[in-house]
Amino acid sequence: MTHPALKMYDYHVWANGVIIDRLKELPEDIYHKGIQSGFSSVSKVLSHIYLTDYAWFDIISGKSMNEAMAFTDQLREEVETKSIEEMKKIFLDLSERNKALLNSQEDIEKLIVVDNPYAGLLETSISESVLHVVTHGSYHRGNIATMLRQIGHTSVMQDYGLYLFMPQIS
Repeated sequence: MTHPALKMYDYHVWANGVIIDRLKELPEDIYHKGIQSGFSSVSKVLSHIYLTDYAWFDIISGKSMNEAMAFTDQLREEVETKSIEEMKKIFLDLSERNKALLNSQEDIEKLIVVDNPYAGLLETSISESVLHVVTHGSYHRGNIATMLRQIGHTSVMQDYGLYLFMPQIS
């Protein structure tokens, strides 16, 4: 049986794909357009989701949080300037890398210690870290949905229930 955290990660990958596909349907300039919101553009929100996923899976693989954050800080400008097509590809590549990492873990409940610069030393499991990635992504995909509405476009359903109860799409 698949561990619930792994199933949630599959949902996260699916939901990222759904929102990216929706963004591909919109006029091209929408993706980088400046918007008055929590983030200054949809591209910055999607980049934030990607970079956070990247950092947390580096942490799961054994890097320190400072190392992971320093690396993603170096990637930030490059990622933020990518087109939506390019984002689809790097999200797919990252999810494949992350799934391989998760599948190689002997114990997804294994505890890791994270030296979080904002909260100090935290002891958490790999599965809790995966769930953090999933909920973080859900929160920010909601930001994208709100931003799209602000500029006169609709988003797309990406609820876990839709993923879970409509197996033909997952």
